[in-house]
This record gives sequence, structure tokens and C-alpha cells, in this order.
Amino acid sequence: MTSLLRHAAPGTLTRRTGRTLAQLAGALALASCGGGSGGGGGTAAPSAAAPVTVVPTATPTPAPAPTPTPSPDAVSPGSLSAAESYPEIPSNFDVNSELVPSWGTGEIAQTGKPDTVGAFRFICNPSHELKDDPVIFPGQPGRSHLHQFFGNTLANANSTYESLRKTGESTCNSPLNRSAYWMPAMLNGKGGVVRPDFISIYYKRLPVDSEECLRQGKACVDLPRGMRFVFGFDMANMSVKYGAGWFNCQGPTAKSDHYEDIVEAAKNCPIGNQLGAVITAPNCWDGKNVDSADHRSHVAFASYGDWGYLKCPATHPYVIPSFTLAAWYTVDEDLDTSGTWNGSKTSWHLASDEMPGMPMMRPGSTLHADWFGAWDDSVMRMWTANCINKLLTCNGGDLGNGKQLKMFDGFTWTAKPHVVPVRS
Repeated sequence: MTSLLRHAAPGTLTRRTGRTLAQLAGALALASCGGGSGGGGGTAAPSAAAPVTVVPTATPTPAPAPTPTPSPDAVSPGSLSAAESYPEIPSNFDVNSELVPSWGTGEIAQTGKPDTVGAFRFICNPSHELKDDPVIFPGQPGRSHLHQFFGNTLANANSTYESLRKTGESTCNSPLNRSAYWMPAMLNGKGGVVRPDFISIYYKRLPVDSEECLRQGKACVDLPRGMRFVFGFDMANMSVKYGAGWFNCQGPTAKSDHYEDIVEAAKNCPIGNQLGAVITAPNCWDGKNVDSADHRSHVAFASYGDWGYLKCPATHPYVIPSFTLAAWYTVDEDLDTSGTWNGSKTSWHLASDEMPGMPMMRPGSTLHADWFGAWDDSVMRMWTANCINKLLTCNGGDLGNGKQLKMFDGFTWTAKPHVVPVRS
């Protein structure tokens, strides 16, 4: 647990805000709760040494052949093939200027054993709130419910892989990670957005040479450049969950557990504690597409099924690094902590719980998140090759090779301001 507390090195992070060691341990370790190789999207595996190469089929010159019958595992039309994916876009600044000796000394991260997965963790602050969704509604600003963005500071409805790689700072340690992460904004029911104090993110996967890679799928592979997806509650049909999401509480008088929604968590989370929204991303990939028509079908979750061990679906046989993110919010008097809900009392809820023309959903029941990858290639290779493939436990942006992501200057453990007005 001590290693999880090490977050600041000279030149990375100097400010603290009166948080106890026990609270920091809970905050940084929460994403790893449940072990490394559990189901529900809890496992993933790297692929620097075993990349998937997709070779485009040559365009025929003769008369067109009859359209073939799609295979059962075909991806929906409109998906973006990995073969037509993006060339590398190097960072437009000195990469070394954003790296510091890990923990001030250059020490190498400790082994993750007896766990079976390598881990790479870091902390984010909230960035901005917009009614945009670059994945679901690209090029359509204002079309979505309100989202809380973190990571790339310029992410919006018009974001593309190229724009993310070339513009914006990052509230996730460093602009070496210009990926965009977003989830429904937390509303207080009184016209305000409750901003998270911080967001912990935890990438993990089996080492590439693990025998389990061939049992869970065909291979453990890297995250493809420009991948994006949605995970959690499916807003398209308002009923089906894809991915593991839950709520939790931490603090001096908290009762920590996996709670199904905000109502249950709030009952065990008095004022002065922090309520957490936690969700895990997919860990299996079809090996072909970085997006799909529904922005979900190209990825999947491993499960134990009736065979007794974790395994990816046959349609998605490549094990990728998954991540768990946990957004932590300071509880205030606007959160109803009674543990009951009938829709008549204002309280905290997700923006997606209250959609125009639809009845109010139980607070927290529509938890989901989006991700649009835009890592610096060289840095993603570092944490994959070292933290993941060498089965290390890397914290605070430690890259597992004696280097660490520099923390941006404005980082804080407490949201300032705690509440902002809902954007119209």
C-alpha cells in the first residue's frame, strides 16, 4: 500500500491538501480492487511484442464479384478498420521535457507478483464540462447530455485523433497523454455540476509472454492507435449494461463497498467523505476495428462462462490493456443520504439519468464512460513494455523504466471550485 502513496517527485507535484495517508491509499488503490485477473473487464493484456498486423485486401480490377455473405462475427457497417487507421503523430513538443526521474531517484517500480497482470496507474483532475460527445455525436456540438471531461483540455464534439494528438494540454499528468476521457456530469439537482476532486485511472493486462494470453484469446496485444469506445450503461436502448460500473465511498466515516447506484452509496457516505463512481473498460478486441457503428461492437469483455477460466469471446480474440477509472466527489449537503428515492426530492444524479422527454432514472443507474485514445506512441510503448509486460506495479505515472510522467502544475486533490453552474 505504501507504494501507492508515492505520487510526487521533484518537479512533478508539490501541493498537498491535508489528505491523510489512509485516504490517499484508498483513492489510489481503489481502481485495483478485485484483483488483477478478475472478470467483468478486469483483465487486459499488452502487445508490444505481439502486435496484430492487418493487411488490406487488394482492390480487384475485374468485374465486381457477388457480395459475400457476412460472417457471423462481422463488424457493423460504418466501422473504421485498423488497416485504414492512423499514421504515427509524434508529440509537437520535447517528450523528454515531460519526463522526470521516477520518484526523484530513477528507481524501478516493484514487481506486481503474486498478481498476474502488470499495472500502470495515474491521477487526473477534471478539465471541462460540455454537452458534446466526440464518439457518439462527432461534429455535433450541444447534441449530448452534459459530460465531465478529463485528459485533453480541448476535447469537444469536433475532436479527431489528429486534433487530440496535436492540440490541448492534459489534466491526466502530462500532455504525453492527450487521450480524452469523459463521463456524464454529476448534477446536484439545484442547477449545479458537482466536479470530481480527482480521477484515478488504472491500466492493466497480462504480460505478452504469459501462457494465459493464449488461453484467454489468440494473443495479448497493444492498444491500437486512435481506438475509441463507449462502455457502461447503453443509452441507445436505456436498459442494457456493457461493462462493470459501481459506486463506492471513502473517508473517515465511510462504509466502503460496491454499490449499485448513488442512492445506495449515499446512505453509507456522510458529509465529509468522498463518493466514487467507478467503471471498467473492455479488455477484448476484434483485432480489426478501432471504432464500430454502435461504438461498442469492436470491443468486448472477457468472462468465465461455463468453462471456468477468463476468456475473450471468439469474435474478439485479442486481449488489450483495459482500464478502470474512478471519479471521486466530496459529499456535501445537496446529496440525499437517506438511502431512499422516489423522484420527489432533489439530490445528486448523473446528467444521463435525466433525459428530455423521459422519466427520471434512479440516480447513478445510467453510469457509462467514453474514451478516445491519443497517447504519445513512444510513451505508451514504455508503459506497455515495462509496467505491463514485465509485470510491474507502476503508480503515479511511473513508466517502469526509471522515468515518470511529469505532473501538470495545477494539480490538486480537491476540486476548486467544487460546484459550477450547469452549461446551457
